Amino acid sequence: MNLRLEMNGPVAHLLIDRADKRNAFNMAMWEAMPNLLDQVERNPEAKVLVLRAADGGAFCAGADIRELLANKDDAAWRAANQAAINRVQYKLTRLDMPTLAWVEGDCVGGGCGLALACDLRLATKAARFGITPAKLGLVYPLHDVKLLTDLVGPGHARRMLYTGILHDAQEAQRIGLIEQIADSPDDAIAALLAASPHSIRESKRMIRFVLDGQSEENEETAEMFARAFTMPDFAEGTQAFVEKRKPEFGE
Repeated sequence: MNLRLEMNGPVAHLLIDRADKRNAFNMAMWEAMPNLLDQVERNPEAKVLVLRAADGGAFCAGADIRELLANKDDAAWRAANQAAINRVQYKLTRLDMPTLAWVEGDCVGGGCGLALACDLRLATKAARFGITPAKLGLVYPLHDVKLLTDLVGPGHARRMLYTGILHDAQEAQRIGLIEQIADSPDDAIAALLAASPHSIRESKRMIRFVLDGQSEENEETAEMFARAFTMPDFAEGTQAFVEKRKPEFGE
């Protein structure tokens, strides 16, 4: 299978395993991914999801262009393919735990869209990022454009979309496309696992509200803030602070 899920304690690794095609996504992969994300959410041990290449090379070269060419005149297939991509992007951005894209090579087109849908993006110095529909006469989907614009701003989004140029890891970090250049994702994963799962989960929801256009407090967000004071994570976090030790959150 070109996608597979591996658990390493509280860390779920979703591995893209199609190295012979530079991990390009085909329809079957888009259709399979929501079920794998469901498995992660249903696993009570899973605290962090890491999306990465299985072989450490190209993260994802984007869509399978040969498959697109074979179906370019089939409107029903094109609509189904776009719907499958949208399901993956929507679910990944709203997964009920922190998500991290670990990029060790090329991250292009739809592959860049997958990385954009994660909460955090870390990369090695060898990574390259680009969104290349302008080189193919295609148009990047609206949801992906929003993720890109939210992250890097409209100016850098225009430059990436209009030109299709590839950014090295240093430039990607400079424009805000990735958060960190690192030799491994281990430190970032450890920091996520050390924090309160409740705080991360609710902060993720708050950020999503803001990105979706909410700017004023409402009953739901006020309740989210107030509820934290009643949660075990608050009791443990404050007790650990008083005792000058690291908290051990149990959620």
